[in-house]
Amino acid sequence: MNKTTYHVSHMDCSSEEQLIRMHLEKVQDIYELRVDLTHRRLEVFHEVDLEDLDRILQSTGLGAERVHTEQEAELPSEEDSNRTPLRWALLINALLFVGELIAGLLSGSMGLVADSLDMLADAFVYALSLLAIGGSARRKQRLAASSGYLQLALAAFGLVEVVRRIGMTHAEPESLTMIVMSVVALGANVVTLVILRGTQRGEAHIEASWVFTSNDIKVNALVIGAGVLVWWSSSQLPDLIAGGLIFLIVARGALRILRLSRAR
Repeated sequence: MNKTTYHVSHMDCSSEEQLIRMHLEKVQDIYELRVDLTHRRLEVFHEVDLEDLDRILQSTGLGAERVHTEQEAELPSEEDSNRTPLRWALLINALLFVGELIAGLLSGSMGLVADSLDMLADAFVYALSLLAIGGSARRKQRLAASSGYLQLALAAFGLVEVVRRIGMTHAEPESLTMIVMSVVALGANVVTLVILRGTQRGEAHIEASWVFTSNDIKVNALVIGAGVLVWWSSSQLPDLIAGGLIFLIVARGALRILRLSRAR
């Protein structure tokens, strides 16, 4: 088996990566594609004539140039490249779930409780992604879909709880706890994204992990803003609004994952 490396000068985002995958994944004797968007590098594991491979990639119009070819290369294991980063992501999200749930209940913050449930769902996502490693494409699609349905269920539960609380009188949540806990969670989610850069993207279950963690960063920023507004207004309303918006963000991410799982 050969490993041919290309520099793709116009491969800047995931849509261009998918364009390349669409051109190559159905070609016989191409066994694996490894993409590094940061360095615009593509590695193709194959037994295809090099001129044919060059021609296919040049037809994408993305400026693919062959760098070198390594003969008798070994196909890298998905387990080696993906399992360790996903384990760390699972641990971080499980710890954040416990921390944010306790902080949310003690401070009376619906926003923190909502974020903690989002973290719980993400922990399940990473666990499912670990189970998917080494499985068939069909199994990976099913697990990605399971992640999406889980997120939808939690979002529906949360929205019902937010609506119920709007009609009730509660003391304002502790804004300082909201802000401090959300800053900690924001930092942890940035670390998770950095860790996930060590995974090989393109599979549905890995894409699900990226989508959910990206959503988490938006959610953390939202709760921080809500905490500031609670402190300024002495009202629980910003916290409830933040909780409702978080669950809508969760639902949107879940629908995106469900579309992804069907498209592959």
